[in-house]
Amino acid sequence: MTTIMGYQRENGDIGIRNHLIIIPTVICANHVCNRIAQMIPGAVVIPHQHGCSQIGDDKNRTFDVLAGTGQNPNVGAAIIISLGCEVIDPIALADAIKATGKPVEVFDIQSIGGSVKAISHGTEIAKRLLTDLAQQPKVPIPLNKLKVAVKCGGSDATSGLASNPALGVAADKLMYAGGSIVIGETTEIIGAEHILASRCNTTETSDKLYEAIGRFETEIERMGADMRGGNPSPGNIAGGLSTIEEKSLGCISKCGTHPIQDVIGYAEHVPEHGLYFMDSPGNDIECVSGMAAGGVHIVCFTTGRGTPTGSAVVPVIKITANKFTYSNMEDNMDVDVSSMLAGTLNLEQAGEQIWQEICEVAEGKLTKAEILGHQEFSINRIGPSL
Repeated sequence: MTTIMGYQRENGDIGIRNHLIIIPTVICANHVCNRIAQMIPGAVVIPHQHGCSQIGDDKNRTFDVLAGTGQNPNVGAAIIISLGCEVIDPIALADAIKATGKPVEVFDIQSIGGSVKAISHGTEIAKRLLTDLAQQPKVPIPLNKLKVAVKCGGSDATSGLASNPALGVAADKLMYAGGSIVIGETTEIIGAEHILASRCNTTETSDKLYEAIGRFETEIERMGADMRGGNPSPGNIAGGLSTIEEKSLGCISKCGTHPIQDVIGYAEHVPEHGLYFMDSPGNDIECVSGMAAGGVHIVCFTTGRGTPTGSAVVPVIKITANKFTYSNMEDNMDVDVSSMLAGTLNLEQAGEQIWQEICEVAEGKLTKAEILGHQEFSINRIGPSL
């Protein structure tokens, strides 16, 4: 396979979904945005608690994540709704998303006359934009432009033994085809960072990786806190993981064997072709939201304990090697590679199973999280609220 069917964007990007996204610039606009999305099946919304009482890098991060999510190539059009007095500039946000060539509408609740009028106004805009999106045809697009993020959460002993290495095989298949893989979770490579650093393409890249670890450890020291009990989490420990090093060794196996081309910041644009590391938290939803804002098309998410979470704009493929978890949470799990631990499925076969799922989802197959409407979204914060 060298091509998949998707949507060609004006700026050269390709999308595997064609979402209409509704973006509140501030928490005060969440209700209006949610009500419009409820009135318009097919629209997605990213409510959040930010957009006001923020300054400096913290404000910039909120702006960058909102802009990046709207710029994601799986988004075909956007509506931006502000209250009218927040720190996030809705016009600047609209301009950032418009730069990709997609249609963007923007208005504020105060000027339009309150919540009821804003819901009515936004609903009419959404109907028009969705009608236009429905007319856009799918066309053949090159597989080598596909960007996939690899993530793990709710890990147990089966994650490092089976599902993560199997995902690593699938990751290599995409990179051999010319596509991009991004791995994150800075907190969950501690103790194994030297292994990833040895795979960096340059000394400068490995230095950036160590600097990311150093910043996190300095912050933990400043807080006077201890990671243990938070990472590994109580669920990780109950699932058989005893130390952060043990968890990290399993975590890094999911990104394959290619060299790391660069270390990028949280929600920073993911380049084409090759393997990249995103400096991001281990928190599932904050991490996935940052990856989506960076422009990935799909997230492959391994889990041993089980988690239902998804994303507003990218399909999230859930992979488990825990047979009980697959049976117990079949509504949420997409791929079962537990036969690896029974000795009836080898590593290459499991990797091929995940690779086929990636290709089918890229062609339009809905993940379980999409079917159930999981659209979790969260922005990683830097500073305090004012």
